[in-house]
Amino acid sequence: MIGAVLIFVYYKFYEGENNMKKGVYQLTLQTLSLIVGFMAWSIISPLMPFITQDIQISASQVSVILAIPVILGSVLRVPFGYLTNIIGAKWVFFSSFIILLFPIFFLGQAQSTTMLMVCGFFLGVGGAIFSVGVTALPKYFSKDKVGLANGIYGMGNIGTAISSFCAPVLAGLIGWQSTVRSYLIIIGLFAVLMFLLGDNKETKVKVPLMSQMKVLSKNYKLYYLSLWYFITFGAFVAFGLFLPNYLVHHFEIDKVDAGIRSGVFIALATFLRPLGGVLGDKFNAVKMLIIDFMFLIIGGMILSLFDGMIHFTIGCLAISICAGIGNGLVFKLVPSYFSKEAGSANGIVSMMGGLGGFFPPLVITFVTGLTGSSHLAFGLLVLFALIALMTMIHLYKKENVSNISTIYDK
Repeated sequence: MIGAVLIFVYYKFYEGENNMKKGVYQLTLQTLSLIVGFMAWSIISPLMPFITQDIQISASQVSVILAIPVILGSVLRVPFGYLTNIIGAKWVFFSSFIILLFPIFFLGQAQSTTMLMVCGFFLGVGGAIFSVGVTALPKYFSKDKVGLANGIYGMGNIGTAISSFCAPVLAGLIGWQSTVRSYLIIIGLFAVLMFLLGDNKETKVKVPLMSQMKVLSKNYKLYYLSLWYFITFGAFVAFGLFLPNYLVHHFEIDKVDAGIRSGVFIALATFLRPLGGVLGDKFNAVKMLIIDFMFLIIGGMILSLFDGMIHFTIGCLAISICAGIGNGLVFKLVPSYFSKEAGSANGIVSMMGGLGGFFPPLVITFVTGLTGSSHLAFGLLVLFALIALMTMIHLYKKENVSNISTIYDK
């Protein structure tokens, strides 16, 4: 699948435009690097059923350990985007891979919940590199191709699915510690590749960060987009984190089967992300988001009202589809609304999306422990989605009024 996408990239960008050769080259390298980063960022979740066999961990501790990587992976997205403009994507990627070697190494030796938490925290670097590509890649492409380039780069999220598919299988064969240590080879390899093949001549942009923040803080659209991405990407991250362990303990299915099912959820959302960008290009992106969130709410209601594997699967698939398309639609809108502050706006919105994946696993564990059921937690997803839907309708109406006024003025 990834190979087919890269072939498509080659013909889509290269045909008649040799000056974009470097851009396609860097898009390929950075997308593959993002895959590796997300593989490392999400490694704990699919291995948790194996880890709990060796280390005694309570349900509340499991939810915290799964959520911790999201913290650093979210907060660092703004400074990583800023650093990319200052020193270039090559050195931010390279430094990130070197840093990731340490938490991966110590995670493979972990014998306590404290060590799992510390390693998980620094694995967040793998999630933070998302903002590197979305900041660097637009420098290589014309405006009419930036959306497609960012959409393809965003498919690097598939690294989470790769870990979900492969890590449980490897753990069953060689043990979870050896599985973790095998990631050292992959990360080390990409550190070398980035050092050798990264672009030393990338355009550097010194942007006054604080002045941009002042402009952005006064624009209500930034808060709307942050809320929407908090839900769509937050659902993508949260479900990817909690599904493997939840499926094993709640539905009592095999650990490898749970990893595969979780991987399907992640892969579906990842490959539908570019479709969201395409829909945003062809139609009104806010209107598409309204429709998308209506179906997301239906998926959440199925999870909050019904029991059983069939209903749970239908609800999860609905949320996966809507989260993937929604992610693409949101990042279609960010550069449209914030052309001059796109780098900082991308960082803030993507940070909020990452933080959206931090809270749900904790809430689900807390609510399940309190009520004996996770239905109320999924009901909260529906509530937040309804609030977001109202903000979309508000923005859609406001933009329509503005467009009508512009027509009459002419």
